[in-house]
Amino acid sequence: MLPREEFVEQAYLFRILSERIHQDITLQDLLEQCRFEVLATTKLPLAIGFLLTELKHSGIMAPGMKRLQHYFTPFQTFVIEQSEQDVGQFDFQSALRVLRFEAEYRANTDSMQGMFFYQFEVLCRNRLNYDRGLKAMSLDPIYSKDWHDWLLIVRKQLGIVDIADLIYGRSEDFVAYRKRHLGEDAEADYPILFGEREGKIAFANRRKEPLFLFAAMQRHLGYPAVPRREVRDTAIEMIPQMHRRLERLEARLKFMEDEQRQGIDITKFYSANKPVPIDLDEIL
Repeated sequence: MLPREEFVEQAYLFRILSERIHQDITLQDLLEQCRFEVLATTKLPLAIGFLLTELKHSGIMAPGMKRLQHYFTPFQTFVIEQSEQDVGQFDFQSALRVLRFEAEYRANTDSMQGMFFYQFEVLCRNRLNYDRGLKAMSLDPIYSKDWHDWLLIVRKQLGIVDIADLIYGRSEDFVAYRKRHLGEDAEADYPILFGEREGKIAFANRRKEPLFLFAAMQRHLGYPAVPRREVRDTAIEMIPQMHRRLERLEARLKFMEDEQRQGIDITKFYSANKPVPIDLDEIL
């Protein structure tokens, strides 16, 4: 795991990139500016310099982030890689917002449960590749060996077993259930990864829409809400456009009616202000 100040600076980098990406500035120039804005005592300026070189040569950032596996996590690389693909609706702006909130959360806590729910909700809401996404999550240094093994199990069983059941089976609430029915000596045969609170929430959301599970977990665990793609409402702009088109249509119909009745009187379009004649003798 990197020091806290590295994640603080990463969050600042992703934030200013997402804010300035809509300006008339290329991504190369933005990275060049950010290179001098971030804290010089961290390793982020060196990473930005490497990404800037890779961006100039290939036009994308994901290959450069892959080479910096000691600095950027596999999940961060996966998110950027998904946004740079030609297919799909996951754009680069959304990827920057996702990485910003993730870096802020990493800087404030090392909760493996909260990080799992945030990253997995990112996959679900943005319809990213589950197989590659869970593989990238399992390689994240924030997770322990038990978490790594369980994420690979989820990767195989997702779609066959409900995610709420997978979470409940690894919670302390499930162990308490076994003790109530099998005796006090009943223990789990595998490592427990979630607490009693997460187990109760997962049990209450079995056979339901997974988004309800994520919403409940986000309320109780306090991890950041996953950014959603901003859909532009074009209905507000369509009303003035339709009004102008109707006005032009009415004017054309009026011209056609005048032409059929008595012809068009073009004298009414003459300008009321007649030009003043110029006396060249007075000027000369």
